[in-house]
Amino acid sequence: MTSKSTATAESAEEARRARRARPAKRARPAKRASVTDVAKLAGVSVGTVSNVLNRPEHVAAGTRERVRAAIQELAFVRNASARQLRSGEIKTIGAVVLDIANPFFTEMARGIEDRLAQDDFTLMLCSSDENPEREARYLRLFEEHGVQGVLAVPSHGSIDALISLRKRNIDVVLLDHTSPLPDLASVAVDDVGGAALATGHLLDQGHTRLAFLNGPLTLRQCVDRRDGVVQTLLSRGLDPAEALIEIPLETLNADGGDAAMRALLAWPGPRPTATFCVNDLTALGALRALRDLGVAVPGEMAVVGYDDVNFASMLATPLTSVRQPMYKMGWTAADMLLRRHGSDEPAEQIEFAPELVVRGSSVAEAG
Repeated sequence: MTSKSTATAESAEEARRARRARPAKRARPAKRASVTDVAKLAGVSVGTVSNVLNRPEHVAAGTRERVRAAIQELAFVRNASARQLRSGEIKTIGAVVLDIANPFFTEMARGIEDRLAQDDFTLMLCSSDENPEREARYLRLFEEHGVQGVLAVPSHGSIDALISLRKRNIDVVLLDHTSPLPDLASVAVDDVGGAALATGHLLDQGHTRLAFLNGPLTLRQCVDRRDGVVQTLLSRGLDPAEALIEIPLETLNADGGDAAMRALLAWPGPRPTATFCVNDLTALGALRALRDLGVAVPGEMAVVGYDDVNFASMLATPLTSVRQPMYKMGWTAADMLLRRHGSDEPAEQIEFAPELVVRGSSVAEAG
């Protein structure tokens, strides 16, 4: 064999190897079976398939079995979106909360979801991150998707965007927020009373100089909890200007609580001996800072949180906290929204009572 023919054979062999090495073309995903496909395979009309899916009692047994066999063979799944569009009813509720990463809102969302599932509604859940512009964008998207109602934790003092939704026939229920209007439904907790429980507990333990790690006063919860602290101090004959140091939080999470506690420990003058945190996530961060800096809890610094989320009792030093019925709040708000949809039922404004749960972060011998 000549060198030229040898080279040609080698080139051909390389080409064959290259073809074998090439990845096989990815198979195109099978087209989703339609109602028409089912009807054709079963030898019936599209209307008969629809009756089998929605009103099977109106179809003869033999026909029903043929249609169901075709559904099984084609792995047919009905298109709920198309069905809802045809009927003009989108069974979806939108909910916007401050931060779904916060266990408080996670538990609340579970309550919403469980109630909606009972009526075959789906939930669109979003976090505003305490940003009014982000909240407004989600509300606009909810409306564009044709949701039947909206549950919202307002991220700012204004609820104008939510009121505008109601004017366009979208039901609204405020979550974790008292209603300023008699015809606007809401589900909330008495946060003034909850903060009073926390503050009174610390005063009962003999603390006379307190710190309060608080969030932005654009949030109703932060305003109400501050009012509860101040009112309780005044009722006990203490001047808030002398008995209270309020540290603003940059973020309502553990990192914010950590930074605020470090700022408190660097505060000039007499150090407070107890700290009330506006929520449990910030309390978690505050406890972390105290541990890192070698400050004993509760011996040198008692700590109380707010919410009583699931981790509060599991910490190395279990956290005293003001308990909110998170799941029940979500379930109740969703139930209220579904009951009011399409009816003239008057708006309800429900306010749950909080409960103080005492643990080792504020009382050394707590159970």
